[in-house]
Amino acid sequence: MLDINQYFFWQLANFSILFIALYYILFKPFLRLFKEREDSTKGALDSARAMDGEKDDIIARIDEKLLDARGQAKTVFEKFSNEGLDNQKQTLDSAQNEAVEINRKAKADLDTAVDKARASLKSNIETFAKQIVEKLVKA
Repeated sequence: MLDINQYFFWQLANFSILFIALYYILFKPFLRLFKEREDSTKGALDSARAMDGEKDDIIARIDEKLLDARGQAKTVFEKFSNEGLDNQKQTLDSAQNEAVEINRKAKADLDTAVDKARASLKSNIETFAKQIVEKLVKA
């Protein structure tokens, strides 16, 4: 059978008192310290997750604004491009109309000059014919 000596109860009492003293002096502060460290780590992780979510929201808003800005820039570019093409077409049409008008005026002036030259030559033909006949007859 188990032989219990006289010091067993003293050792058990000493162990119990020492265990209780160490629990309050050493173990409990360490457990509290570990708990605080775990809580602060969890808090930092939760904060980092929250910041990551905010970052994603901000990036999404920035992307949306960039997309809107690109759309507006494209619209403005197309507007000015179309205005430039219209301006170019108007200028070209105006230049062609002006060239046609100048050409028509030049043709009219040329026709007038030809008519004047013909009229002048017709009036001079009789004079030239008389001079030629006179020279041929004298010769």
